[in-house]
Amino acid sequence: MQITLQQMLTLDAVVSQGSIQAGAKALNKTHPSVITVLKKLEEALGFALFDRSGYRSVLTPEGQKFHQGAKKILVGMAELKNQALHLRGDEEGELNIVIGDITPLPAALAVLRQFSKTYPYTRLNLFFGNLFGPNETLLDGHADLMIHHLDKADARYEYRDFCKVRVVPVVAPGFLNIPIHNTLRYDDLTGYTQCIIRDTSTHSEKLNRFVLDDAPHLTVGDQNTKKEVIVQGMAWGHMPLFLVEDELKSGKLISIAGKSIKGITREIVIARLSTAKKGLMIDRLWHSFK
Repeated sequence: MQITLQQMLTLDAVVSQGSIQAGAKALNKTHPSVITVLKKLEEALGFALFDRSGYRSVLTPEGQKFHQGAKKILVGMAELKNQALHLRGDEEGELNIVIGDITPLPAALAVLRQFSKTYPYTRLNLFFGNLFGPNETLLDGHADLMIHHLDKADARYEYRDFCKVRVVPVVAPGFLNIPIHNTLRYDDLTGYTQCIIRDTSTHSEKLNRFVLDDAPHLTVGDQNTKKEVIVQGMAWGHMPLFLVEDELKSGKLISIAGKSIKGITREIVIARLSTAKKGLMIDRLWHSFK
């Protein structure tokens, strides 16, 4: 049995247009040529596609099932054609995006979601990292784009500002056995367990911001786990404000920021390597971020 794409296209045109005459017109074919194509298709299948006993030809039950299967193939062929045009136009088939641990995910994913809807033939691969891990991934050439913070004076990066994130020191009520006031010093916390994030970089200098060397440490792999550890009164630590705002309002967490123990504002950027080749799709994604 040999079934051609032209036969399936002819059948679909006749069914969708409602008659052989209308189908022939849509295909820019003659009425007799369309009838010939359909007869050859029926001969190949071994069953009738149309019930011709009435005034108008209608699909037989077998014809209906075959047409449904043919439509799926035709849709797939159309998608394949679009994908071929996409690739022929030097549009990258996939992009690697690395996202940092304090990046607000809803805001970042909203942009990526819209990009995927607009350009469905470019697959987005998302990676996540902590501290210098995302920077290392980008610098090593394993990512096309990074959403994280960086040293803006580093000429290796090209960046666009995305948002600002406030990082604040927090603790659960009752965790500290000392009064909480704005003159607390880091020396006052050396006897208490500090929760820290594991740096996902593998060969770069490790970042130890806010880490008290003389204090006991509890290390976790992500910010949500860190938050829960602190809420449960197992440690204190610095957290992105957007992740703990509700807990601070409800009293589940208390800020211990003061004159000595300070928070910090991180500028989250969209970054790529300044020397990297700027492909068509990565450039479109770059300009998608406002």
